Amino acid sequence: MNRAPSSVWRRPTHFLAFGLGSGAVPFAPGTFGTLAAIPFYWLLSGLPLTIYFGLMGVATLVGIWLCETTSRDLGVHDHSGIVWDEFVGYWLTMVAVPFSWEAALWGFVVFRVFDIIKPWPIRWVDRRVAGGIGIMFDDILAAVYAWSVMHLWFWLH
Repeated sequence: MNRAPSSVWRRPTHFLAFGLGSGAVPFAPGTFGTLAAIPFYWLLSGLPLTIYFGLMGVATLVGIWLCETTSRDLGVHDHSGIVWDEFVGYWLTMVAVPFSWEAALWGFVVFRVFDIIKPWPIRWVDRRVAGGIGIMFDDILAAVYAWSVMHLWFWLH
């Protein structure tokens, strides 16, 4: 069971790393973190791709710092409640996917599947790359797989 520290509600870095509090749920915090990312995707989806990519770069760099700082503060590498990586992973999954609730749901499912099963090299990265980069990078790789599935699905349909 996920036990979120009280600092989630007192420290802005922890609050952001915990996905605006969505990672503080007692079970399946990664799933709830990904769900919490959907409304932000709705807002981002209308942006030109260059701006979307720029924001993803910023979100990734900020995420490395947030995840590293929060992990260090908590004394736990990749606490299950740290879900900023799920936010970014979901947003990357949805790059160039026109917004619809159906697409948002499919993106959610596909990203969660890859994030949970961790096919090669995701599992390798998850186990061997430390710090904020490691926390973020396995979700970025899961997003690459999920993005590929999403675009293949759209191409075929």
